Amino acid sequence: MSSLTLNGVTVNFPFPPYDCQKDYISKVIECLQKKVNGVLESPTGTGKTLCLLCATLAWREHFKDTVSARKIAERLGGEVMFPNTPLSSWGTAATDGDTPTYTDVPKIIYASRTHSQLAQVINELKNTSYRPKVCVLGSREQLCINQEVMRQESNHAKVHMCRGKVSTRSCVYYNNVEGKSTDKDLVNSILDVEDLVKFGNKQRVCPYYLSRSLKQQADVIFMPYNYLLDPKSRRAHNIELNGAVVIFDEAHNVEKTCEESTSFDLSPYDVASAVNAVDRLLVEKAKDVCHGDSATEDFNVESLNSGLKMDIATIARIKQILLDLEAAIDSYDVPSDKGVTKPGIFIYELLERAHLTYNSKTAVYEALEQISTFLAGQPGIFLNTSGLQKLADIIQLVFCGEPSEKERQQQMQSNTAHFKVHIHRDTSYHKKKQSTDVWASSSSKKQGNILSYWCFSPGFSMQDLVNQGVRCIILTSGTLSPLSSFTSEMRIEFPVTLENSHVIERDQIFVSVIDRGPDGVQLSSAFDRRFVPENMASLGNTVANLSRVVPHGLLVFFPSFPLMEKTLDFWRANGHADRIENVKPMFVEPKGKGTFTEIIDGYYNKVNDPASKGGSFFAVCRGKASEGLDFADTFGRGVIITGLPFPPKMDPRVILKMQFLDEMCRKKTPGLKYLSGQQWYRQQAFRAVNQAIGRVIRHKDDYGAIFLCDQRFKMSDARAQLPSWVRPYVRLYDGFGNVVRDVSQFFRVAQKMRPVVEKKAAPESCRTVCLPHTQSSSLTSCSSSQSSHTQKAKMLDAHLPSLKRRRLNEHTGAKGMASICMEYECEVQESQRRPANLLDFLERGDHCSAEDDDAVVGEEKANSLSTLSLQYDKRMDDELRGGKRKIKLVQEQKMSRLEDVSEEGKARRAKNFLAEMKKSLSQVTFDRIVQALQTYKKTDNLDVLLTETAVLSEDTNTHSLLRVFYPGGVQTKHSVEKQRACLHLVLTCIWGDLIESGHFSLTYCKHTSVWFTVVQFAL
Repeated sequence: MSSLTLNGVTVNFPFPPYDCQKDYISKVIECLQKKVNGVLESPTGTGKTLCLLCATLAWREHFKDTVSARKIAERLGGEVMFPNTPLSSWGTAATDGDTPTYTDVPKIIYASRTHSQLAQVINELKNTSYRPKVCVLGSREQLCINQEVMRQESNHAKVHMCRGKVSTRSCVYYNNVEGKSTDKDLVNSILDVEDLVKFGNKQRVCPYYLSRSLKQQADVIFMPYNYLLDPKSRRAHNIELNGAVVIFDEAHNVEKTCEESTSFDLSPYDVASAVNAVDRLLVEKAKDVCHGDSATEDFNVESLNSGLKMDIATIARIKQILLDLEAAIDSYDVPSDKGVTKPGIFIYELLERAHLTYNSKTAVYEALEQISTFLAGQPGIFLNTSGLQKLADIIQLVFCGEPSEKERQQQMQSNTAHFKVHIHRDTSYHKKKQSTDVWASSSSKKQGNILSYWCFSPGFSMQDLVNQGVRCIILTSGTLSPLSSFTSEMRIEFPVTLENSHVIERDQIFVSVIDRGPDGVQLSSAFDRRFVPENMASLGNTVANLSRVVPHGLLVFFPSFPLMEKTLDFWRANGHADRIENVKPMFVEPKGKGTFTEIIDGYYNKVNDPASKGGSFFAVCRGKASEGLDFADTFGRGVIITGLPFPPKMDPRVILKMQFLDEMCRKKTPGLKYLSGQQWYRQQAFRAVNQAIGRVIRHKDDYGAIFLCDQRFKMSDARAQLPSWVRPYVRLYDGFGNVVRDVSQFFRVAQKMRPVVEKKAAPESCRTVCLPHTQSSSLTSCSSSQSSHTQKAKMLDAHLPSLKRRRLNEHTGAKGMASICMEYECEVQESQRRPANLLDFLERGDHCSAEDDDAVVGEEKANSLSTLSLQYDKRMDDELRGGKRKIKLVQEQKMSRLEDVSEEGKARRAKNFLAEMKKSLSQVTFDRIVQALQTYKKTDNLDVLLTETAVLSEDTNTHSLLRVFYPGGVQTKHSVEKQRACLHLVLTCIWGDLIESGHFSLTYCKHTSVWFTVVQFAL
């Protein structure tokens, strides 16, 4: 452990700090001591988080010492205890006019974008010598362990049911909070969300309310930064900011979060679902009044254990408000392609037409909350109350503050100065399925107008934090450049700024602007050039050539998903994708969250495979891969930026944002400086580029290359927007050949100076693909072995997408149907087969540890799902040419190991699988399948099990669950016909369209116990 003293504060650091780390720590301490705000940029890999934690906690301890020094001086009555150490040397807290107390020691509120990023921060804290009392805040979604609450369909339903159980003390976990919140092991431990949930399950105590209890005595409180910036969340979590130090890590997204947390979109569906919910309540209450002893208007439904005390007239008034609001919004005749934009203060005029004013806001808000709570607590009834909850949130946002009659107009102008009201048509009406809510009536499915209330200044939220009395605000990230434009958006003063240098040397980074491809065609993602065939072809040639000289992992970032999809389509049709695929197999970032983890794991595994030349990962700027993912060392040796990711210029919100900034610039308010609309527009593009660039260098020994493949990067003003640590290394080239020459030399030198540990090859070939009618009769590839005990199994369809992508030889002259025959070799010995279904998990021990098993399943899913993003079924007829292809996919054998047959082991595995199934299925489907499994265990009746599990084949999101039922113990103890039914159901998940069209057959060989599956593709 090393220590250094900066500005009078001694900081303990895990190792001797670099100069850039000393600069960073010094700036943090300056902010804390002088009570001023700071914006600190330090590149990824410079230990920013560690510096931030050590500096802040060291200053906090020093502050406590100054309070102690002041109290000692008061006790001594003016006598000097340490003659050589005057009182002033202890710091400002010791010499301030007011007498400080220990309760004045500031709390540290540490906010980052997501809980996963906070988990990394908490792990860093464990590596320091500091042991503060900590607390991490989360939502019920993440922390609640009451299964009845978690079974609720929507988040707001969970909230209201939880509140109901807490108020009646009917939650056993909540009832234990008071006794466990003072547990010494808990209070003195540094726990993240996952640790808190484990503690809650073990001790049968609610992690959600436990974290709120720990917050009171915590020195450091961790939370996602929308908890701080969203006024509703701040009130819900009772976050006290007076005198606190507020830190925003990964602050490059703060601007967007500030604006979104104070904006809303109220759709026709929201209003209609709220009306339906109130209608249902009115019907229930009217029935109850009719059957009651007296039909008094003062109707109390406490007899239904709801706790709701509201007369029917009040419920009817709420319905009238909703109908009036709907009529007011729909009264505007809006062109289909445009909207109606009004000043922010217009929101009050619109809501007043629905009788929503400062005078009525409290009564309406409380009524909406009571109705939502009542409906959420009704057993056996599911009603969508999200519309009611949204209206309650809108009332809190718009009618903030409690102004007097005289001050009301001024308050309304202040509240709405940075907002616009935009009314536009609901274009999603024809796009989304209307059957998602079975309770929704036809009235909730009609088309109408959307009321949008958009904030266009992140300074609105920042000013709100300052008004709460915070000591200082520190914004930090690896990509905040240019700082001047970033700070001007925030509307608060930032006296302390830092653009830190990197810890790397010149020979660790190569940056080049490539304005022309190998064929001399100019590269540009500008609107008029992006889809020009010559431009896309030249970019494809550029990426293909660079993939040959960049070792290991290559990252390619596109400006947007539509551009990436169209470009990859073009490359597949014209052979560019094949050239890249032959060198570095292609992995593509999916739009949804569902398969991202599997795809990125597949990419990591391919880069780690000693038999491969690495992999290429295609992603978009501002996407998940560009935001905080770790591509250290071999996982990211090169980053290609294919263009400038400007926001969509025709998007109404982008247009209004630019107009708003231009209006602010014209006003020239004294003391406030605003970006122009065009400056903001450029800033957004370059900040996204800088974030993607940050993936390449992740620590002091890392190295890599950055290729800026757009001719606009040649302009000096564009290069000036790049991070300060990148700018000195940017090279301009006249020809593409010179780039290849220099980058090849760069990697040769870097690999000699910083060699990586050689990857060991797997001991045996684990997958064989036979192509009898192609030039190469067999292709063998090996997966890397993750341990000395086992080789990782491959999913059956691992190579099929690559067959779809690859143009097959056309000289075979085959006509009619091209058949692909796949042989699945079943493993006969049960001891050599990994349990792969629920019954195996329930009835027998696992062959491997939980960690090994997770790794195996992860790679299996990766090999299947990562390549699914490359499959384009619509192009199959165009791409498949040639004769029959026979592929033999042989699952690898796993070495048998000692089985864990303990009851505890069985219970744990069954619980984990059931939990995964419960996450993915509705409660009704889950209950049906569990019942079918229990029946199957007792009776061996496979027909019932097949009938109930068939529903899993209807949704791609549940295919992975279905595959767990087969192969495994289910099929081997049944007849051939029943095995056929199981296999048919599983393969429906993989090739559903083909199977439904009848181009599919299953054949069983009795001699070899092997199933043959023939899939025919029409030419």
